[in-house]
Amino acid sequence: MESDHGQPDATMTVSPQRRAFQSDRVVTPQGVWRAAILVESERIEAVLPPEEVPAGVEICNFGAAALLPGLVDSHVHINEPGRTEWEGFATATRAAAAGGYTMLVDMPLNCLPETANVAALEAKREAAPGKCLVDWAAWGGVVSNNQLDIEAIAAAGVRGFKCFLVHPGIEGFTMVTEPELRAALPHVARTGLPLLVHAELPGPVDAATAQLAGADWRSYSTYLESRPDEAELAAIRLLLGLCREYRFRLHIVHLATCEALPLLTAARAEGLPVSVETCPHYLHLSAEDIADGATLFKCAPPIRGRENREGLWQGLKDGVIDLVATDHSPCPPAMKKLDEGSFRSAWGGIASLSVALPVVWTEAARRACTLEDIARWMAEGPARLAGLGDRKGRIAAGWDADFVVFDPEAEFRVMEDRLHYRHAVSPYLGETLRGVVRGTYLRGNAVFSEGEFAGEAVGIEF
Repeated sequence: MESDHGQPDATMTVSPQRRAFQSDRVVTPQGVWRAAILVESERIEAVLPPEEVPAGVEICNFGAAALLPGLVDSHVHINEPGRTEWEGFATATRAAAAGGYTMLVDMPLNCLPETANVAALEAKREAAPGKCLVDWAAWGGVVSNNQLDIEAIAAAGVRGFKCFLVHPGIEGFTMVTEPELRAALPHVARTGLPLLVHAELPGPVDAATAQLAGADWRSYSTYLESRPDEAELAAIRLLLGLCREYRFRLHIVHLATCEALPLLTAARAEGLPVSVETCPHYLHLSAEDIADGATLFKCAPPIRGRENREGLWQGLKDGVIDLVATDHSPCPPAMKKLDEGSFRSAWGGIASLSVALPVVWTEAARRACTLEDIARWMAEGPARLAGLGDRKGRIAAGWDADFVVFDPEAEFRVMEDRLHYRHAVSPYLGETLRGVVRGTYLRGNAVFSEGEFAGEAVGIEF
């Protein structure tokens, strides 16, 4: 019934209607315990002691491997249609399956057309069928001139909206000024959906960059100086004031500065509807370890120092930061300017879908965090943000039968064959990480198992 690694044998016949998956460590909202997940018609029917599984139901026993809820990534750039040479549904969802993700929510920029109106959303939907190994949904965009499209695209099915307060690096997806944002916010508030904001203001960035006219842009310290903490802090102060005024659901994406945590703590105490994410790279990497010319590490906001990293971890532990999302932002290798090594001209973005779980777990385990924490930060929290909290992100009766077979004690070295997204470049190459994804199940079906992918692309849009 099992392979040597605790995975179901490929030759085993299991009823497509009713199956059970057992582990000594099933991570549920009630805790981690020896249990069986009883699955019927792609949903979890019950989580119960193994001895209570009904007679006649075959059990796939994973032994000591942990079963986590399928991870949800609420911040990923799939880039299709239009820039599929950067990434696409097929390659992004393969990397997701290999990394334990069963649900992706796609950002509205980097694709062509940008997902800022109903027609663009329909173009994305037409590009996806038959390509997805995991499920997906879309965020819509708020740009300088689409205020009248906001409510229509909400009705068409996006899970919320994304905007930039600073230039995003893509010409077609415009940043919004404060007056443009004010024009959009009544529409956003009426939808009840969250507004996800890249919280940096251009003023502090422009002022800092002007002071670096003769600086060496191969030096990471130059790039770090050009994106100061104040750019994030000023943006967050502005956004909290607007949230207070318009009472929309505010979500701060990829928080990189721990200096914002007191502001956010006070906003929560005031009752403002604000949530926050950070990313694996901010929790694992530090500015002091980034070599000159190492443009694979460029992202915005930038990776800051070790002390700042520890502050972000404390924010996660304290619940000020709600979730961890990847901001998987791939591009063709040439755009990283590896030969030139200039942090000024290189594309800013880190691709990490296939290794994000072990990156975070490597650091979490060092800080005495638990698998329950991982489930809350990387499954339940992102699902709730995207309005999927009654279907995704939990191992519980009534939820989709999405789960990850995870060996938290095993280690591996990151090599190109572990990445699975379109371009195998990564700042994590060569690192030894803790935690191995042995299998990923989407609605009860194996989409990844011991390095192999399922033949059929069964992922759907939510």
